[in-house]
Amino acid sequence: MVVILLGPPGVGKGTQAIRLADRVGWEHLSTGDLLRAALRDGTPLGDEARTFMDAGELVPDGLIMNLVRERLSGLAPEAGILFDGFPRTTAQAEGLDGVLHETGRRVDRVVVFEAPEEDLVKRLSGRRTCPVCGAVYNVYFNPPARDEICDRCGAKLVHRSDDEPDTVRRRLRVYEEQTAPLVSYYEDAGEPVMHVAADRSVDEVQHAFRAALGLESTAP
Repeated sequence: MVVILLGPPGVGKGTQAIRLADRVGWEHLSTGDLLRAALRDGTPLGDEARTFMDAGELVPDGLIMNLVRERLSGLAPEAGILFDGFPRTTAQAEGLDGVLHETGRRVDRVVVFEAPEEDLVKRLSGRRTCPVCGAVYNVYFNPPARDEICDRCGAKLVHRSDDEPDTVRRRLRVYEEQTAPLVSYYEDAGEPVMHVAADRSVDEVQHAFRAALGLESTAP
């Protein structure tokens, strides 16, 4: 089964995808992870991507598609795949359809994670990260014991510039403009599009996610 996961920044689709993939043995496919791995390993595609990144340019869609194509070619035809954060635009969706067709696959399900905007702003703007040990906190939901100090190592926590409330709202606008239209794209293509309310506990969202995929038998 090939599943496309859609949803705005901060909605938790990555967390849900990793949790499901670990449980049922599916492939969690994030193009960001593919790109970082290619750069780290110095693959031909990674070296090609580095030339764009070193020049301060975006990695072209065609190169990203080649990374996806390369990864898919190494998977068994029956492997379950969760596309997390990709595609982001209708052009990318069209390109992905072509790559999937080349490898004997197609999109089987689209799952859209949804939450109120103010919840998303709190999730992202409240995030604090430890620059030393990598621990992540949220001042609203799981704050450190001491204000702005990491519980693990005592370092001062960092509030990333892209987590500032105004920046978060701009990121949400970009999602609405570029990625949200993908819902219509897949609906028009006749793909099953399922909506999951993500403003609940992680366990509740995971259960709803599995139900949307017809995987109730894996429910606790």
